[in-house]
Amino acid sequence: MFTLRAMQTNNEQARSTAAQRVVCALALTTLAACATRLDQAPVVDRSSPLSTGAAAALGASQPAVPLGPPPPGYYRVKPGDTLYRIALENGQNYRDIAAWNNLANPNQIEVDQLLRVAPPGANTAAMTPGVATAPVTNGGAVSGGPLAPSTAGAPATSSATANASAPPIYGTGPGSTATTIPPQPAASAPAAAAANDGNVSFSWPVSPHGSILNTFDDNRNKGLNIGGTPGEAVKAAADGRVVYAGNGLRGYGNLIIIKHNATYLTAYAHNRALMVKEGDAVTKGQKIAEMGNSDSDRVMLHFEIRRQGKPVDPMTYLPPQ
Repeated sequence: MFTLRAMQTNNEQARSTAAQRVVCALALTTLAACATRLDQAPVVDRSSPLSTGAAAALGASQPAVPLGPPPPGYYRVKPGDTLYRIALENGQNYRDIAAWNNLANPNQIEVDQLLRVAPPGANTAAMTPGVATAPVTNGGAVSGGPLAPSTAGAPATSSATANASAPPIYGTGPGSTATTIPPQPAASAPAAAAANDGNVSFSWPVSPHGSILNTFDDNRNKGLNIGGTPGEAVKAAADGRVVYAGNGLRGYGNLIIIKHNATYLTAYAHNRALMVKEGDAVTKGQKIAEMGNSDSDRVMLHFEIRRQGKPVDPMTYLPPQ
């Protein structure tokens, strides 16, 4: 009897030990499986910041936000612009634009800079934009050269001609040195035209009219090219005030710009000598320059009429020949 009980006890212990071994084996298997899954699962740290390189790469892939069009009465600077060119295309005096924008150094303007090109308080709703010219393709700061009295440097614009026989594209070419003659005493005539939007009565800038070498073409020639002889008198087409006299605007040679009122200005290019200076009041028919061939391959006068900075056909404003 004692032996039988001992055998039963041993069997129960064996079964208990076997059961424990099974439980342990299952537990080990489960742990191993869990460990395998943990080792294979990718780890993503969502709380850590992006590395500098990754952030830079993501930033570089984002497109630049385009700037909207400037509001009326303002102009956004493009590569190659200078204050002279901006003033010419908007029918203003470059010194006025510098004052309206509090430019400490008018020789330095920045690409994408927003400039006021209309007087404060002006009715900008009726303004028409100036003509667009092909800018010089360079980035960063835009320098217009030193702004000196009368014969200062000025804007540089660039455009290519389609063929050699075509009229020149104004705004290109090397600069030249002006020979300024002391101004002659002005005739006792009315002062410069008042600043208003009224019409201006224009006369031919050379007399006799001379031969028309090239007529107005909005895409290629912003005015008239009039042939003549060296030293021939170039006359103001209407009363006004000289807002520029110099040789800084490439492709125009020795240039005079006269502002007649708030709407109209005229330009006289390729002169041999200038007989007025910036700020002078001139009268219709007054001699302002001598015809020449500065920045040109022949003697001629390039004459422009601009309405609110936009070139218009002078033939529609001048009296019949």
